[in-house]
Amino acid sequence: MKLRETSLNMKANGQLRRDLEQNADEILHKVESIGDAHLMSDLETPLRKDAFVLSPEEKVNRIEEKFADILQILGLDLSDDSLSGTPRRVAKMYVNEIFQGLLPENKPQAKLFDNKYRYGQMLLEKNITVHSYCEHHLVPIIGKAHVAYISSGKVIGLSKINRLVRYFSKRPQVQERLTEQIGAELKNALQTEDVAVYIDAEHMCVATRGVEDASSNTITVHYSGKFKEEAYRNEFLKMIS
Repeated sequence: MKLRETSLNMKANGQLRRDLEQNADEILHKVESIGDAHLMSDLETPLRKDAFVLSPEEKVNRIEEKFADILQILGLDLSDDSLSGTPRRVAKMYVNEIFQGLLPENKPQAKLFDNKYRYGQMLLEKNITVHSYCEHHLVPIIGKAHVAYISSGKVIGLSKINRLVRYFSKRPQVQERLTEQIGAELKNALQTEDVAVYIDAEHMCVATRGVEDASSNTITVHYSGKFKEEAYRNEFLKMIS
């Protein structure tokens, strides 16, 4: 009986190993076939369910260790004065600076005010700086965002628009997702569908690697509510040109 069970277990383990190898081959084939394709999986930034189990300081410590391994694998001498602090600096930069938009507590609170001025025209916040990082290669996306809305009875402090753009930019991003996240958040915060977002950015993954084309920019837009109408859309585009 035990011999039969052992034989069955060996067969089962062998099948499991073959299944895992097949799955690994399929994943590798999928990654290689994607290559440099520009993909966006969802409107939400892809986060694991346990993304916030570690504190920011714990994340810094873990990333410091891992990044030191990467530099050593590359052959760099971390005992050199110029490099000895690099793993720590990179870890702190990742958590506290360039990817701080991953932490929900960093999201700016958009306080609304009554539109007592009865201003019913388009309000445009132009040339908002965008500093983000491509989630495919973790290199910079640098550009400008232009954001407009038409009040439905409420207005928002101007700096909050800039802060919302900054919050969603400070994470690994795809420009299409960034544009839609800003649009969705502004519609929710302002209680209006009349929102337009226009982002014009340079991607360092295009400029400094791969095709190495430093002359091209990427433009993405979000139009909702009245901005789907040609007259409003043309006015918006004229104002940002």
